[in-house]
Amino acid sequence: MARVHVCSVADLPPGEGRRVDTTPAIALFNVDGEFYAVADMCTHATASISEGYLEDDCSVECPIHTARFCLKTGAALCLPATEPLQTFAVSVEDGEVYVEVAQGEGA
Repeated sequence: MARVHVCSVADLPPGEGRRVDTTPAIALFNVDGEFYAVADMCTHATASISEGYLEDDCSVECPIHTARFCLKTGAALCLPATEPLQTFAVSVEDGEVYVEVAQGEGA
């Protein structure tokens, strides 16, 4: 696994998300100070999850077909999605956010 620097904590306020240009692309979300990273591509259709709608239950809704995914597990929570999103480990160190990606992947 490779640790990739994504941003400073201050650069991603609570309730916000952003796309991380790694391979595969990752969507990073700040949920009340906890950071979650999932694959950025919806498993149902071609849509960027980072452009989705963050929900109060730590899930994100796809911006196109309203599929919802758990940010903690990647699980698909409702149709039309049935396949989970890949999740990535996130760490925060000295105010900086890092995501673990497979060797050979990265920014």
